[in-house]
Amino acid sequence: MKNEPKATTATPATGLMNTYKRYPIALRSGKDCEVTDAQGKTYLDLIGGIACCPLGHGHPAFIQSVKRHAEGLTNVSNLFLAENAEKLAERLCRLGGMRKAFFSNSGTEANEAALKLAMAATGKKRFIACRNAFHGRTLGSLSATFEPHYREDFLPPALDVEFVPFGDVNPLEKAIAPQTAAFIVEPIQGEAGVIVPPEGYLRKVREICDEKGILMILDEVQTGNGRTGSYFEFTQQGIRPDIVTTAKGLANGLPIGATLAADLDFKPGQHASTFGGNAFVTGVAHDVVDTIEKEKLMDNAVRQGKRLIDSIRALGKKDIVQVRGKGLMVGIELKSDAEPARRQLQDASILVSVAHGKTLRLLPPLILTDAQTERFIRVFDQVVA
Repeated sequence: MKNEPKATTATPATGLMNTYKRYPIALRSGKDCEVTDAQGKTYLDLIGGIACCPLGHGHPAFIQSVKRHAEGLTNVSNLFLAENAEKLAERLCRLGGMRKAFFSNSGTEANEAALKLAMAATGKKRFIACRNAFHGRTLGSLSATFEPHYREDFLPPALDVEFVPFGDVNPLEKAIAPQTAAFIVEPIQGEAGVIVPPEGYLRKVREICDEKGILMILDEVQTGNGRTGSYFEFTQQGIRPDIVTTAKGLANGLPIGATLAADLDFKPGQHASTFGGNAFVTGVAHDVVDTIEKEKLMDNAVRQGKRLIDSIRALGKKDIVQVRGKGLMVGIELKSDAEPARRQLQDASILVSVAHGKTLRLLPPLILTDAQTERFIRVFDQVVA
Protein backbone atom coordinates (compact mmCIF):
# COMPACT_ATOMS: atom_id res chain seq x y z
CA MET A 1 0.00 0.00 0.00
CA LYS A 2 1.19 3.50 -0.81
CA ASN A 3 0.67 5.38 2.44
CA GLU A 4 3.75 7.58 2.50
CA PRO A 5 2.43 10.86 0.97
CA LYS A 6 0.31 13.00 3.27
CA ALA A 7 -3.24 13.77 2.18
CA THR A 8 -3.65 17.20 0.62
CA THR A 9 -6.67 19.39 0.13
CA ALA A 10 -8.40 18.71 -3.16
CA THR A 11 -9.03 21.55 -5.59
CA PRO A 12 -12.52 22.96 -4.92
CA ALA A 13 -15.06 21.72 -7.46
CA THR A 14 -16.24 25.18 -8.48
CA GLY A 15 -18.48 23.85 -11.24
CA LEU A 16 -20.61 21.82 -8.86
CA MET A 17 -23.50 23.21 -6.83
CA ASN A 18 -22.79 23.48 -3.12
CA THR A 19 -24.97 20.56 -2.02
CA TYR A 20 -22.32 18.58 -0.14
CA LYS A 21 -19.65 19.35 2.42
CA ARG A 22 -16.97 17.32 0.69
CA TYR A 23 -13.98 15.79 2.45
CA PRO A 24 -10.78 17.34 1.03
CA ILE A 25 -9.65 14.22 -0.83
CA ALA A 26 -9.87 13.52 -4.56
CA LEU A 27 -10.25 9.76 -4.94
CA ARG A 28 -8.95 8.41 -8.23
CA SER A 29 -8.99 4.61 -8.10
CA GLY A 30 -9.93 1.63 -5.98
CA LYS A 31 -9.55 -2.09 -5.54
CA ASP A 32 -11.68 -4.28 -3.29
CA CYS A 33 -12.04 -2.36 0.03
CA GLU A 34 -9.31 0.19 -0.70
CA VAL A 35 -9.31 3.50 -2.57
CA THR A 36 -6.41 5.71 -3.65
CA ASP A 37 -6.35 9.50 -3.85
CA ALA A 38 -4.75 11.86 -6.36
CA GLN A 39 -1.57 11.99 -4.24
CA GLY A 40 -1.14 8.23 -4.27
CA LYS A 41 -2.28 7.64 -0.69
CA THR A 42 -4.35 4.50 -0.15
CA TYR A 43 -7.20 4.24 2.35
CA LEU A 44 -9.30 1.44 3.79
CA ASP A 45 -12.78 2.37 2.56
CA LEU A 46 -15.37 1.74 5.27
CA ILE A 47 -17.88 4.14 3.67
CA GLY A 48 -18.43 2.03 0.56
CA GLY A 49 -20.16 4.82 -1.34
CA ILE A 50 -22.52 5.13 1.67
CA ALA A 51 -23.52 1.45 1.40
CA CYS A 52 -23.55 1.54 -2.41
CA CYS A 53 -20.70 -0.89 -3.13
CA PRO A 54 -21.31 -4.34 -1.60
CA LEU A 55 -18.77 -5.86 -4.00
CA GLY A 56 -16.24 -3.12 -3.34
CA HIS A 57 -14.20 -1.58 -6.13
CA GLY A 58 -13.07 -3.38 -9.28
CA HIS A 59 -14.67 -6.73 -8.46
CA PRO A 60 -14.02 -9.08 -11.45
CA ALA A 61 -17.66 -10.21 -11.67
CA PHE A 62 -18.85 -6.58 -11.68
CA ILE A 63 -16.36 -5.55 -14.37
CA GLN A 64 -17.33 -8.49 -16.57
CA SER A 65 -21.00 -7.71 -16.10
CA VAL A 66 -20.58 -4.04 -17.00
CA LYS A 67 -18.61 -4.94 -20.14
CA ARG A 68 -21.10 -7.58 -21.24
CA HIS A 69 -24.17 -5.42 -20.77
CA ALA A 70 -22.51 -2.30 -22.23
CA GLU A 71 -22.02 -4.23 -25.48
CA GLY A 72 -25.78 -4.76 -25.74
CA LEU A 73 -28.71 -2.43 -25.22
CA THR A 74 -28.43 0.56 -22.91
CA ASN A 75 -31.85 2.18 -22.90
CA VAL A 76 -34.55 1.57 -25.47
CA SER A 77 -37.25 3.16 -23.26
CA ASN A 78 -40.02 1.46 -21.36
CA LEU A 79 -42.27 1.37 -24.43
CA PHE A 80 -40.95 -2.14 -25.18
CA LEU A 81 -40.76 -5.40 -23.25
CA ALA A 82 -37.80 -5.27 -20.88
CA GLU A 83 -36.22 -8.70 -20.45
CA ASN A 84 -33.44 -7.68 -18.04
CA ALA A 85 -35.85 -5.66 -15.91
CA GLU A 86 -38.33 -8.56 -15.81
CA LYS A 87 -35.56 -10.94 -14.78
CA LEU A 88 -34.39 -8.63 -11.98
CA ALA A 89 -37.97 -7.99 -10.85
CA GLU A 90 -38.62 -11.72 -10.54
CA ARG A 91 -35.38 -12.21 -8.60
CA LEU A 92 -36.03 -9.43 -6.11
CA CYS A 93 -39.69 -10.37 -5.64
CA ARG A 94 -38.67 -13.96 -4.95
CA LEU A 95 -36.10 -12.82 -2.37
CA GLY A 96 -38.69 -10.70 -0.58
CA GLY A 97 -41.90 -12.63 -1.16
CA MET A 98 -43.32 -9.76 -3.22
CA ARG A 99 -45.21 -9.72 -6.54
CA LYS A 100 -44.49 -6.54 -8.51
CA ALA A 101 -41.51 -4.20 -8.99
CA PHE A 102 -41.01 -0.68 -10.29
CA PHE A 103 -37.48 0.50 -11.11
CA SER A 104 -36.20 4.06 -10.78
CA ASN A 105 -32.75 5.62 -10.33
CA SER A 106 -32.29 6.13 -6.58
CA GLY A 107 -33.60 5.48 -3.10
CA THR A 108 -35.34 8.83 -3.03
CA GLU A 109 -37.22 7.98 -6.22
CA ALA A 110 -38.05 4.50 -4.91
CA ASN A 111 -39.64 6.07 -1.82
CA GLU A 112 -41.42 8.66 -3.91
CA ALA A 113 -42.96 5.84 -5.95
CA ALA A 114 -43.91 3.98 -2.75
CA LEU A 115 -45.77 7.00 -1.39
CA LYS A 116 -47.61 7.53 -4.68
CA LEU A 117 -48.50 3.85 -4.87
CA ALA A 118 -49.95 3.98 -1.35
CA MET A 119 -52.06 7.00 -2.28
CA ALA A 120 -53.25 5.37 -5.50
CA ALA A 121 -54.14 2.12 -3.74
CA THR A 122 -55.96 3.62 -0.75
CA GLY A 123 -57.33 6.90 -2.06
CA LYS A 124 -55.92 8.49 1.11
CA LYS A 125 -53.27 11.18 1.42
CA ARG A 126 -52.02 11.15 5.01
CA PHE A 127 -48.87 9.35 6.18
CA ILE A 128 -47.02 8.52 9.37
CA ALA A 129 -43.21 8.41 9.58
CA CYS A 130 -40.67 8.30 12.40
CA ARG A 131 -38.71 10.96 14.16
CA ASN A 132 -35.13 11.11 12.86
CA ALA A 133 -36.20 9.22 9.73
CA PHE A 134 -34.52 9.89 6.40
CA HIS A 135 -36.41 8.91 3.26
CA GLY A 136 -35.04 11.31 0.66
CA ARG A 137 -34.96 14.89 -0.58
CA THR A 138 -37.52 15.08 -3.39
CA LEU A 139 -40.64 16.91 -2.24
CA GLY A 140 -42.68 13.82 -1.44
CA SER A 141 -39.93 11.83 0.26
CA LEU A 142 -38.73 15.01 1.97
CA SER A 143 -42.14 15.31 3.61
CA ALA A 144 -41.39 12.00 5.38
CA THR A 145 -37.82 13.02 6.31
CA PHE A 146 -37.71 14.31 9.87
CA GLU A 147 -34.67 16.58 10.22
CA PRO A 148 -35.86 20.23 10.17
CA HIS A 149 -32.71 21.52 8.46
CA TYR A 150 -33.52 19.40 5.38
CA ARG A 151 -37.12 20.64 5.31
CA GLU A 152 -37.21 24.24 6.51
CA ASP A 153 -36.47 25.90 3.15
CA PHE A 154 -39.18 23.87 1.40
CA LEU A 155 -42.20 24.27 3.63
CA PRO A 156 -45.10 23.68 3.62
CA PRO A 157 -44.51 19.96 3.01
CA ALA A 158 -45.91 18.41 -0.12
CA LEU A 159 -47.52 15.60 1.87
CA ASP A 160 -49.34 15.48 5.20
CA VAL A 161 -47.00 13.45 7.45
CA GLU A 162 -47.13 12.98 11.22
CA PHE A 163 -43.95 11.87 13.01
CA VAL A 164 -43.89 9.37 15.87
CA PRO A 165 -41.00 7.97 17.94
CA PHE A 166 -39.03 5.14 16.32
CA GLY A 167 -39.21 1.80 18.10
CA ASP A 168 -42.39 2.55 20.07
CA VAL A 169 -45.68 1.21 18.71
CA ASN A 170 -48.02 2.99 21.11
CA PRO A 171 -47.69 6.48 19.55
CA LEU A 172 -48.04 4.89 16.12
CA GLU A 173 -51.33 3.26 17.05
CA LYS A 174 -52.67 6.55 18.42
CA ALA A 175 -51.59 8.50 15.32
CA ILE A 176 -53.53 6.37 12.84
CA ALA A 177 -56.59 8.26 11.56
CA PRO A 178 -59.31 7.50 8.98
CA GLN A 179 -57.36 9.30 6.25
CA THR A 180 -54.02 7.57 6.97
CA ALA A 181 -52.71 5.75 3.90
CA ALA A 182 -49.53 4.20 5.27
CA PHE A 183 -46.74 4.10 7.82
CA ILE A 184 -43.26 4.39 6.28
CA VAL A 185 -40.33 3.19 8.40
CA GLU A 186 -36.72 2.04 8.16
CA PRO A 187 -35.90 -1.35 9.75
CA ILE A 188 -32.76 0.33 11.13
CA GLN A 189 -32.41 4.12 11.01
CA GLY A 190 -29.21 4.80 9.11
CA GLU A 191 -28.85 8.56 8.85
CA ALA A 192 -30.02 8.91 12.46
CA GLY A 193 -26.87 7.12 13.61
CA VAL A 194 -27.62 3.42 13.00
CA ILE A 195 -30.52 3.11 15.46
CA VAL A 196 -31.71 -0.48 15.93
CA PRO A 197 -35.30 -0.85 17.22
CA PRO A 198 -36.31 -3.18 20.05
CA GLU A 199 -36.77 -6.86 19.20
CA GLY A 200 -40.23 -7.50 17.77
CA TYR A 201 -40.91 -3.88 16.81
CA LEU A 202 -41.53 -4.51 13.11
CA ARG A 203 -43.72 -7.53 13.84
CA LYS A 204 -45.89 -5.41 16.12
CA VAL A 205 -46.00 -2.65 13.50
CA ARG A 206 -47.24 -5.19 10.95
CA GLU A 207 -50.00 -6.29 13.33
CA ILE A 208 -51.12 -2.72 14.00
CA CYS A 209 -51.18 -1.81 10.31
CA ASP A 210 -53.31 -4.88 9.61
CA GLU A 211 -55.68 -4.14 12.49
CA LYS A 212 -56.09 -0.48 11.49
CA GLY A 213 -56.27 -1.12 7.75
CA ILE A 214 -53.27 0.95 6.66
CA LEU A 215 -50.30 0.01 4.49
CA MET A 216 -46.82 -0.73 5.82
CA ILE A 217 -43.96 0.71 3.74
CA LEU A 218 -40.43 -0.43 4.59
CA ASP A 219 -37.51 1.72 3.46
CA GLU A 220 -34.67 -0.76 2.93
CA VAL A 221 -32.57 1.61 0.83
CA GLN A 222 -29.69 1.22 3.30
CA THR A 223 -30.45 -2.10 5.04
CA GLY A 224 -31.20 -4.00 1.83
CA ASN A 225 -28.98 -5.87 -0.60
CA GLY A 226 -27.46 -8.19 1.98
CA ARG A 227 -26.07 -5.64 4.40
CA THR A 228 -27.64 -7.03 7.58
CA GLY A 229 -27.23 -10.73 6.80
CA SER A 230 -30.25 -11.42 4.57
CA TYR A 231 -31.07 -9.79 1.27
CA PHE A 232 -33.85 -7.82 2.95
CA GLU A 233 -33.80 -7.17 6.69
CA PHE A 234 -37.58 -7.72 6.99
CA THR A 235 -37.26 -11.41 6.09
CA GLN A 236 -35.36 -11.92 9.36
CA GLN A 237 -38.31 -10.39 11.21
CA GLY A 238 -40.83 -12.89 9.85
CA ILE A 239 -43.03 -10.27 8.20
CA ARG A 240 -43.94 -9.03 4.74
CA PRO A 241 -44.57 -5.31 4.17
CA ASP A 242 -47.09 -4.06 1.65
CA ILE A 243 -44.34 -2.07 -0.09
CA VAL A 244 -40.55 -2.23 0.29
CA THR A 245 -37.95 0.02 -1.31
CA THR A 246 -34.26 -0.47 -1.91
CA ALA A 247 -31.44 1.13 -3.90
CA LYS A 248 -27.80 1.90 -2.96
CA GLY A 249 -26.00 -1.45 -3.28
CA LEU A 250 -28.42 -3.01 -5.74
CA ALA A 251 -26.11 -2.45 -8.75
CA ASN A 252 -22.86 -1.90 -6.82
CA GLY A 253 -22.90 1.87 -7.24
CA LEU A 254 -24.70 2.25 -10.55
CA PRO A 255 -27.89 4.35 -10.22
CA ILE A 256 -30.97 2.22 -9.60
CA GLY A 257 -33.86 2.15 -7.15
CA ALA A 258 -36.55 -0.48 -6.69
CA THR A 259 -40.08 -0.28 -5.29
CA LEU A 260 -41.54 -3.74 -4.62
CA ALA A 261 -45.19 -4.39 -3.76
CA ALA A 262 -46.92 -7.43 -2.31
CA ASP A 263 -50.41 -6.99 -3.76
CA LEU A 264 -50.49 -3.49 -5.25
CA ASP A 265 -49.84 -2.13 -8.72
CA PHE A 266 -49.92 1.14 -10.65
CA LYS A 267 -52.19 1.77 -13.59
CA PRO A 268 -50.56 2.87 -16.86
CA GLY A 269 -49.75 6.58 -16.66
CA GLN A 270 -49.85 6.85 -12.85
CA HIS A 271 -46.06 6.69 -12.56
CA ALA A 272 -43.03 6.28 -14.80
CA SER A 273 -39.27 6.75 -15.17
CA THR A 274 -37.36 7.42 -18.39
CA PHE A 275 -34.15 5.78 -17.21
CA GLY A 276 -35.60 3.46 -14.57
CA GLY A 277 -35.36 -0.23 -15.42
CA ASN A 278 -33.08 0.27 -18.42
CA ALA A 279 -31.49 -2.84 -19.89
CA PHE A 280 -27.93 -1.98 -18.87
CA VAL A 281 -28.34 -1.24 -15.18
CA THR A 282 -30.93 -3.96 -14.49
CA GLY A 283 -28.68 -6.51 -16.18
CA VAL A 284 -25.73 -5.48 -14.02
CA ALA A 285 -27.91 -5.42 -10.89
CA HIS A 286 -29.03 -9.01 -11.49
CA ASP A 287 -25.37 -10.08 -11.74
CA VAL A 288 -24.57 -8.21 -8.51
CA VAL A 289 -27.35 -10.08 -6.70
CA ASP A 290 -25.92 -13.30 -8.14
CA THR A 291 -22.45 -12.48 -6.86
CA ILE A 292 -23.65 -11.53 -3.37
CA GLU A 293 -25.34 -14.92 -3.09
CA LYS A 294 -22.67 -17.06 -4.78
CA GLU A 295 -19.81 -15.59 -2.72
CA LYS A 296 -21.85 -15.84 0.51
CA LEU A 297 -21.29 -12.16 1.23
CA MET A 298 -24.34 -11.96 3.50
CA ASP A 299 -22.69 -14.53 5.78
CA ASN A 300 -19.51 -12.47 5.70
CA ALA A 301 -21.49 -9.34 6.62
CA VAL A 302 -22.80 -11.09 9.73
CA ARG A 303 -19.38 -12.41 10.71
CA GLN A 304 -17.43 -9.19 10.19
CA GLY A 305 -20.17 -7.04 11.70
CA LYS A 306 -20.24 -9.13 14.85
CA ARG A 307 -16.46 -8.95 15.13
CA LEU A 308 -16.52 -5.18 14.72
CA ILE A 309 -19.27 -4.60 17.27
CA ASP A 310 -17.95 -7.08 19.85
CA SER A 311 -14.35 -5.86 19.54
CA ILE A 312 -15.23 -2.17 19.80
CA ARG A 313 -17.38 -2.82 22.85
CA ALA A 314 -14.54 -4.82 24.39
CA LEU A 315 -12.22 -1.80 24.15
CA GLY A 316 -14.15 -0.30 27.06
CA LYS A 317 -13.31 3.25 26.07
CA LYS A 318 -14.95 5.94 28.19
CA ASP A 319 -15.50 8.16 25.14
CA ILE A 320 -17.78 5.54 23.54
CA VAL A 321 -21.44 5.91 24.50
CA GLN A 322 -22.79 2.96 22.52
CA VAL A 323 -21.96 0.64 19.63
CA ARG A 324 -24.99 -0.26 17.51
CA GLY A 325 -25.76 -2.10 14.34
CA LYS A 326 -26.38 -5.30 12.50
CA GLY A 327 -24.22 -6.96 9.90
CA LEU A 328 -21.99 -4.44 8.17
CA MET A 329 -24.10 -1.47 9.22
CA VAL A 330 -22.35 -0.22 12.36
CA GLY A 331 -22.63 3.01 14.36
CA ILE A 332 -20.20 4.07 17.08
CA GLU A 333 -21.74 6.85 19.16
CA LEU A 334 -19.22 9.07 20.95
CA LYS A 335 -19.74 11.48 23.85
CA SER A 336 -18.85 14.46 21.68
CA ASP A 337 -18.74 15.51 18.03
CA ALA A 338 -17.47 12.59 15.92
CA GLU A 339 -15.82 14.75 13.25
CA PRO A 340 -12.41 15.00 14.99
CA ALA A 341 -12.27 11.21 15.32
CA ARG A 342 -13.26 10.84 11.66
CA ARG A 343 -10.41 13.15 10.63
CA GLN A 344 -7.92 11.22 12.77
CA LEU A 345 -9.02 7.97 11.16
CA GLN A 346 -8.67 9.60 7.75
CA ASP A 347 -5.14 10.70 8.63
CA ALA A 348 -4.48 7.07 9.56
CA SER A 349 -5.71 5.98 6.11
CA ILE A 350 -9.17 4.78 7.12
CA LEU A 351 -12.35 6.35 5.73
CA VAL A 352 -15.59 6.42 7.75
CA SER A 353 -18.50 8.85 7.75
CA VAL A 354 -20.37 10.73 10.47
CA ALA A 355 -24.10 10.32 11.06
CA HIS A 356 -26.20 12.55 13.30
CA GLY A 357 -23.24 14.48 14.66
CA LYS A 358 -21.82 12.14 17.28
CA THR A 359 -21.86 8.77 15.51
CA LEU A 360 -19.11 7.27 13.37
CA ARG A 361 -20.85 5.16 10.73
CA LEU A 362 -19.33 2.13 9.01
CA LEU A 363 -20.95 0.82 5.80
CA PRO A 364 -18.05 -1.08 4.17
CA PRO A 365 -18.23 -3.40 1.19
CA LEU A 366 -19.52 -6.84 2.12
CA ILE A 367 -16.19 -8.33 1.00
CA LEU A 368 -14.43 -6.89 4.07
CA THR A 369 -11.72 -9.29 5.29
CA ASP A 370 -10.61 -10.40 8.75
CA ALA A 371 -7.36 -8.48 8.37
CA GLN A 372 -9.14 -5.26 7.39
CA THR A 373 -11.55 -5.57 10.31
CA GLU A 374 -8.63 -6.04 12.69
CA ARG A 375 -6.85 -3.08 11.14
CA PHE A 376 -9.78 -0.79 11.83
CA ILE A 377 -10.11 -1.98 15.43
CA ARG A 378 -6.41 -1.47 16.05
CA VAL A 379 -6.36 2.05 14.61
CA PHE A 380 -9.66 3.03 16.23
CA ASP A 381 -8.29 1.92 19.60
CA GLN A 382 -5.40 4.35 19.13
CA VAL A 383 -7.70 7.19 17.99
CA VAL A 384 -10.04 7.01 21.00
CA ALA A 385 -7.10 6.56 23.38
